[in-house]
Parts: sequence; C-alpha cells; structure tokens
Amino acid sequence: MSKRVLVTGGTGFLGKKLALRLLAQGHEVTALGRDQRIGGELQQIGIHFVQMDVRDKDAMVEACRNQEVVHHVAAFSSPWGTFRDMYATNVSGTSNLIEGCMKYGIERLIHVSTPSIYFAFQDRMGIRENEPLPKHFANTYAHTKYLAEQEVEQAFRVGLPTITIRPRALFGPGDHTILPRLIRANEKKFVPLIAGGRAVMDLTYIENIVDALLLCMDSPKNTLGQAYNITNGEPVTLIDVLTEVFKRLEMPLRAKELPYWQAYSAAWILESVSRTLLNYREPVLTRYSVGVLAKSQTLDITKAREALGYSPRVSIAEGIEAFTDWWRQQNER
Repeated sequence: MSKRVLVTGGTGFLGKKLALRLLAQGHEVTALGRDQRIGGELQQIGIHFVQMDVRDKDAMVEACRNQEVVHHVAAFSSPWGTFRDMYATNVSGTSNLIEGCMKYGIERLIHVSTPSIYFAFQDRMGIRENEPLPKHFANTYAHTKYLAEQEVEQAFRVGLPTITIRPRALFGPGDHTILPRLIRANEKKFVPLIAGGRAVMDLTYIENIVDALLLCMDSPKNTLGQAYNITNGEPVTLIDVLTEVFKRLEMPLRAKELPYWQAYSAAWILESVSRTLLNYREPVLTRYSVGVLAKSQTLDITKAREALGYSPRVSIAEGIEAFTDWWRQQNER
C-alpha cells in the first residue's frame, strides 16, 4: 500500500538511497536535506524536496503535516565535533521531529541510530542490543546518538509508534566516507594498520540497510519500541577488505604498521591541538578511529532476523565489487 513518507537526511548517502527505493515502490516521498544540488536531482525524478535543517524546530514540526511514516536518517555523523554542535543536530533535531510526529499523528517513526554506542576500546564480539553500554561513550557522536535514542524511547512510552535500527559501517556505490577515506589515505601517504589490520569488524552494504528500513515500515506491532542491530552478518578483517578493494582497483596497497599505543598517543595530541589551536577542525586521526582500527567488534543480528525478517541479500564480496566498479567510473571522468 502506498504511503506518504518523510525522509530526513534525504540528501545524504543513506537517505538518498532510501528515498529512491521508496519512490520505486510507489510511495509519495518527501526528502528533507541541506544539499540543494542533490535535492534538485531528487525533485526532477518525482521526490518532493525541502531544503531544511533539523535544528529548525518550527520547520521540522510543520514538515510532519500530512505524512504517515517518518524515517529519521539525518545526523551529525563524524568521529569529531563539539558536544554543542552534535547535541543540536542529533538530540535537539530528533526532539524537534518527535514533536512534529506527535502533533500530526504519525503512524510510525523509524529512527536510525548507531552501534557506536557499544564501543569501549576493547574487543567485543557478538554484541546484542540489550547488553550493558559503556560507562563512558567513546566519542561525542556516540554520546549524542545515545541521548537521541533516549528521546525516541520516551516518545514511545507516551504513545508514538517507533522503531530504532543501529546499522554498522555503511558502504557501497555513492559512499564518500569509509572506503573512500582509506583510498585517499593510500594515495596521499599510506593506510595505517594497527595489529596488522586483523581486527574483526562488521560492514553493511547500503541496500541491505535500506531493506531493513523498509521492513520496519510494516513490521509487527511487537517490534515497536525496540532497537535492532543491522549488519551484513559476515564479520571481516580490515586487511582482507583492503586487500580485495585495492586488488579490484588495480592499485598497490601502501599500508604502514603502527603500534596501538603510538597511534593512540598521536591521536590524543592531534585532538588536543584541534581543541586549543584549530577551532575544533577534525584531526587526521582521532582516538576513536584508532580504536576502531585496532579493536574487534561485531554485532549479533539475530533479533533483526527473527523479528523484522531481515536477511542481508548482498554479500560483502558483491558489495565490494559494486563499490569498486562505481569508484572506477567516478574517477575515470
């Protein structure tokens, strides 16, 4: 059945992919975002685009008028940033949207959170959604996304139908963050490898995450008020991913082994310089990034499989092939 669907962060990597799939399924889609160029592209193919910042409370509330389902994808997603700025987008922005959902009787709010809230600078395997969280969050992003989840949980308790997903490490055609950053680092100098790149991690192909979001729209009532881990369900090591990516791109992999303590100390210094001298400009290396490269962390997706019917249909290998094909096309222009 066709629905009127609102997508926040509609000009970002995940939001755009989601909006396109919703349109293809026959839904009436409104995308909110800040990138007017991408918004114009969406508008041309039949998606209603509104240039908007989630921090604009009145505009966010009004955006929910006449909508039935809301996908909240927008976020200040970065390993580095001030608490004030991240709170304004991730927490206050979510609160603004919730107010609109409550005012206009939205049928379902689907909230995109992050498994960064689990990270504790130690190896953790098969993490389930109900496991205790660290006493101290690894970075400001994780902290503010946790607070945003608290806003969503409170909204559910007072009557708003909600579902939260925690997708891990998105990648695929159109991505400009995870794999592209490593490719650029390789081009400029080298890819830092800590512990030989043998840390075990999860990735999630972009279309698999879109599948999960679509499943949340019609999932049973007992899924409401719950949070779900989303990954590809096939843990990999960083070195294996890098080897395959650079093999397919026909580029030499220039990797440099760095001791964990040395990389962590360097990141601490870079962060300190950023705070005191560079007006919080993102350092080339953060302690969180070092931790992610060095420590194994995988998620258990049993709950999403059983409750949502989620099943990753594009494998890591197929995803890497699609990404590298796209990357070559982009860089041959």
